[in-house]
Amino acid sequence: MTPTDDCRLPAPLQALTDVGFAYEDGDGIDFELYPELQSAEETTAWFRAWTGNGEVTGDAFRVFGQDASGGLTAVWLTRPAAPLSAQPVVHMGSEGEMGVVARDLPAFLWLLADGFGPYEAVDPDERVRPARPVPELVAIAGQFTPERRWSAKSVMDEAAREFPGFEDGILRLCA
Repeated sequence: MTPTDDCRLPAPLQALTDVGFAYEDGDGIDFELYPELQSAEETTAWFRAWTGNGEVTGDAFRVFGQDASGGLTAVWLTRPAAPLSAQPVVHMGSEGEMGVVARDLPAFLWLLADGFGPYEAVDPDERVRPARPVPELVAIAGQFTPERRWSAKSVMDEAAREFPGFEDGILRLCA
């Protein structure tokens, strides 16, 4: 998969466009979905600033949302020839926290459905809190994987098992 100028959200994310993510006083899902994917130029500018490395590009990422502190959530283009919906989802926080939060976009929908956002998936304190299923998001996630319901814990655990080197790889790019 290579980045393109196509900024349309893939179908699993498009299904979320009418959903509001409530987050007050540390309760809820800390996530804002963008109306479209961030451009390649914007992504490269962000990734250079985040890593402190003016030589890197953001070509491996398609940013689609953020948390309240400005941490960004993206599709990570690591599976050659796979569509965007089959690529893993990563979060890179404003304070350096990062990780793979879901193995693909359908699994990401189940993370949200269980009441966890991308920030909550990479923050060690948030990862252990109880699930808070959101019926509207459960219904959306079920449209994309009706054969399997995933818990947020299983989504996070599987992503960590499948992509154990993500953080080290990003840290090697930092100046």
